[in-house]
Amino acid sequence: MSHSIAAISTPPAPAGLGVIRISGEDAIAIADKVFRPLAEGKTLSALDGYSALYGHVYDQEGDIDDCVALVFRAPHSYTGENVVELSCHGGVYLLRRVLRACLDNGASPAEAGEFTKRAFLNGKLDLTGADAVMDLIGAQGALAARVALATREGSVFRTLTDVKNILLQSASQMAAYVDYPYEDIPELHDDELIATLETAEEKLKKLLSTFDAGKVLREGIDTVIVGSPNVGKSTLMNRLTGCERSIVTSEAGTTRDIVEETIQLGDVTLRLADTAGIRDASNEAEAIGVQRALTRLESASLILAVFDQSTPLSEKDREIALKAAKGNAIAILNKADCPAADVSFIKKTFARCVTVSAKSGDGIEELTRLVEEATGVAYLQGNEAVLATERQRDGAQKALASIQHCKESLQAGLTPDVLGIDIDEAIAAIAELTGERVSDAVIHEVFARFCVGK
Repeated sequence: MSHSIAAISTPPAPAGLGVIRISGEDAIAIADKVFRPLAEGKTLSALDGYSALYGHVYDQEGDIDDCVALVFRAPHSYTGENVVELSCHGGVYLLRRVLRACLDNGASPAEAGEFTKRAFLNGKLDLTGADAVMDLIGAQGALAARVALATREGSVFRTLTDVKNILLQSASQMAAYVDYPYEDIPELHDDELIATLETAEEKLKKLLSTFDAGKVLREGIDTVIVGSPNVGKSTLMNRLTGCERSIVTSEAGTTRDIVEETIQLGDVTLRLADTAGIRDASNEAEAIGVQRALTRLESASLILAVFDQSTPLSEKDREIALKAAKGNAIAILNKADCPAADVSFIKKTFARCVTVSAKSGDGIEELTRLVEEATGVAYLQGNEAVLATERQRDGAQKALASIQHCKESLQAGLTPDVLGIDIDEAIAAIAELTGERVSDAVIHEVFARFCVGK
């Protein structure tokens, strides 16, 4: 069995509680050397799994803190090894001193993500589940947490395993037919193979269709607020952020540079940018601001195009509308509390349009719904399989490409041994994605983004 490791598993900041985790064959013996139970005659080594004792942690200098020691015995632990978690007060000095005591008594410092890596290597979770651990920790909304938990518990793995199993059935039948041509082995008919390939193709396409929304949940989305001067962009920015983030005055052209903030709108994290009003600039500083606004409009993944519905549209408004509508955009008709001018051009130009009052907050709930719809997040329930990383997307695409090539080869009349190569490649891509057949380099890539103690 591998050497025992230890690390602080809670954030390195003062808190009510802090946890030092020890994992490995000697984890319980190491903990016994730094933990003294309050009850006489008790030891951690004598405890069953899922048991705890209250006492003190100590080192050569004396007692450090009072502590609860929780014992997990292999294989019924997070890592699949013997694990002890020492919970004491969350002072940074205290936790570091307890960790040093563990290291002095035989534990090695854990590397980033090493606890979860051991869980994967010991078969406690697949590689997609390991991917989801940091997503679960970093979830910024209820839906993101549900999706990460479902992945952690095997939603993506089960979908991929279904695809792999139906491909394996066809691959084994073709291999047997090719390798033993004189035996009484039924040939796999073309229509049966086509049906199998199309089922696998449909499942992978559905899985791949979740990637963009999954990425938005995990990373957020670059969002820009654009429009002419004085349409209410900065007021909207302040409404969404909940503070006076942008300067608001009655004078047009107040915003000269890009003002940025990250916010949570419904289940979507927006990396929000308020830009200068787009118009023919009156001076060099404003011209630079307008150019930056246009540049950000071209690159943003989500555009909130703001228009003042209380005044007739200008030619510049129409230009902005046509530019914005080319991207993933929502038209926002601001100043809902004022009499409306003719905005039929905006409603015809944009697929998504909402009327709001950035000043009072009316319409923000509907804007939230449209943002979730535009990012694909609205179509997620939280319990389905959702791809969340580029590695997962790449693996699923490789498997899909092999399946589609196999269909083309079958239609071209190629022999079963050639078709079998494509199916084997699809199975291999899935096995690498789930971690059933994976290189050390891929394992390193997955766990490189983890924190120490996770």
